[in-house]
Amino acid sequence: MTPIQEIYKTLKFVSDPKDLTQEQIKVLEPVLTEEINVRRERRIECLLNRSGLKPIKRLEDFDWKFNPKIHREEIMRIVQELYNNEILNVMLIGPAGVGKTHLAKGIGYKAILQCIPVVFITCHDLINRIKRSRNKAATLDYYAKAKILCIDEIGYVFPDPKEANDIFQIISKRSEVGSTIITTNLIPSQWGKIFEAATATAILDRLSLNGNFITWEGRSYRTKK
Repeated sequence: MTPIQEIYKTLKFVSDPKDLTQEQIKVLEPVLTEEINVRRERRIECLLNRSGLKPIKRLEDFDWKFNPKIHREEIMRIVQELYNNEILNVMLIGPAGVGKTHLAKGIGYKAILQCIPVVFITCHDLINRIKRSRNKAATLDYYAKAKILCIDEIGYVFPDPKEANDIFQIISKRSEVGSTIITTNLIPSQWGKIFEAATATAILDRLSLNGNFITWEGRSYRTKK
């Protein structure tokens, strides 16, 4: 059923959209199309306000020429697969300043424009939010069920074993129900620096399912300014 047919069904004076004459459809179609657009804009605004993506970063604003080692085609393939509701795990790996967060936010923003819910949060804020939560189970469940979850800056904080286990629980629970995007300055073999070996192995094992590991070096964009 198309969006317009859905709205037809909400019209109280129409028992069945098929009962409408072609003349009635011709009159109602522009009005309903405008209503669809308004509803979509409201939905996008709501998703954006709840996402944590602000300030917005757009893929269109990314300077691909500054770091030619970043393969634009690969990033756009990932975006398209997310549009198609495929479950992906994406790890953007590289040193500080090469654009990992910009790309992660840009991917998330593109998804929101397709009305796909996205949650973006730094690893530091995720740990603190879980720690301050009155209902830890509900908080873990919220992040575990996000359609697209992006955890930014893994590798810049050192969670204790309990906090590391919370991160593992989130990634483990969502491994087959939602897409996860990770930005990190550490290649997988270095994750033992921030997690215990067993926890690091378990997290990476879950992320390797439908995993896309994108690693690049390069100059920091901050030196460009």
